[in-house]
Amino acid sequence: MQAFNSIVATLNDILWSTPLPVLCLGAGLLFTIVLRAPQIRHIKIMVKMLFGSQSSEHGLSSFQAFCLAIAGRVGTGNIAGVATGICFGGPGALFWMWMVAIFGAATTFVECSMSQLYKEKHDGEYRGNAAYYMGKRSNCRTLGIVYGIIFIIAEAMTQNCLQANACAQALDSAFGIPLWVTAVVMAAFLAYLAFGGSKRIGRFAEVVVPVMAAAYIIVSLIILFMNIAQLPAAFGLVFKSAFVPESVFGGALGSAVIWGTKRAVYSSETGMSTATPSAGSAEVSHPAKQGLIQSFSVYIDTLFVCTATGIIMILTNTFNCVGADGNLLIESANLVGNTSPGAPWVQAAIGTVFSWGPHFVSIALVFFAFTTCMNQMYNCESTLTYFFRESVPKWASVTLHVVFLAFVVLAGVMDSTTAWNFGDVGIGLITWGNMIFLLTCLPLAKKLLEDFEEQKKAGKDPIFDPDKFGWKGTETWRDIRDQYLKGELPADPNFLPKAK
Repeated sequence: MQAFNSIVATLNDILWSTPLPVLCLGAGLLFTIVLRAPQIRHIKIMVKMLFGSQSSEHGLSSFQAFCLAIAGRVGTGNIAGVATGICFGGPGALFWMWMVAIFGAATTFVECSMSQLYKEKHDGEYRGNAAYYMGKRSNCRTLGIVYGIIFIIAEAMTQNCLQANACAQALDSAFGIPLWVTAVVMAAFLAYLAFGGSKRIGRFAEVVVPVMAAAYIIVSLIILFMNIAQLPAAFGLVFKSAFVPESVFGGALGSAVIWGTKRAVYSSETGMSTATPSAGSAEVSHPAKQGLIQSFSVYIDTLFVCTATGIIMILTNTFNCVGADGNLLIESANLVGNTSPGAPWVQAAIGTVFSWGPHFVSIALVFFAFTTCMNQMYNCESTLTYFFRESVPKWASVTLHVVFLAFVVLAGVMDSTTAWNFGDVGIGLITWGNMIFLLTCLPLAKKLLEDFEEQKKAGKDPIFDPDKFGWKGTETWRDIRDQYLKGELPADPNFLPKAK
């Protein structure tokens, strides 16, 4: 196990060296400039569109797809991940999480629009993801398959393991439940959803995710209002430690950008391509619609949930900070002897205000981690469809589910450090490939957005016409276009002129 831990740690250091954070932030900034910040200009219509589309026999509604994406975004990264980022990057890491969220929302628009643009219909359901747009955009099916294999390995063998481990650690800390028990129970529930198809997963996410996210945010807001006098100082510390090397957190200044970006990428999933399968499953009249909707999900994840977690830890002084040399720069009285960052830090922070805080965090993390695993399983299933021109053979589907569930169970015997390093390796692998390819998709995303805006300005519900652009691999949109034009699929009233 020691040798395995060493290999994983080395790969993590290589993948998450300075170039990847620079790539994530730089690409997000480029997309924001070229597309003229659609994640800000169109924020009003983003919210309206969430409830404007309806599900069909072939696709999820925008809201269901949005909830499925949120299920993936809101997970351990929002709780344990924030703690890890602050531990190694200081409070300033939170600032860089915000930057990734704001600029990364443009990245999300590009990747999710591409997923919609190149989606296909398999077994009566829409499927679209990074494998599809890489293979079809490059006209190289092999490229899509290679990336798809890497993606499935990352989701089914590293990411799910991390989520299950964080969930198990939290329950062990709060209730003394053995790690392996939690892992086995999670695997059993996931097995039930695995064989219910995307519709069952979408319905589950539609109910559970908004409720748990809202509950967590409400508890966080109560704590923030109880400490409102200290809020300016808390936010001031975030900005100061992000830029001022003379502060006590100066030893972590160089790590703030890396750790803030690392944890923000993991939390918001911007550029990871993990939001593309849910985006590609939606029933919409224009690819840009779902791209914008998914951009909004980044805000909910990072600007709301991650910020709430980080500020609570800072307000209650419940965090340790470790310098680049591994020595403690600061140690909280609430965490003496507990230098391992993760969910227990957040439990301790909320526990300083509410006695039931640790138990609440555990329950929240259980739901967040479970729904994230559920989303990851769906992502793997969606990606698998690209490998087969017809229906996915039963043996391939069963093998995928067995491997996925086996690594969920494996999480029960991992320590948290190994689990996080293991998860970060998976994130690094898929983010590098996806971010580089998305740069080649920027011209297409720009034309899609302009087409959407032109129709919106003309008082029309935007409908994508693939024949207008002549892009290969977008033939599925001919049927979708015709259905909307014939009225077989309803128009979104948010775009139609209001009756006088």
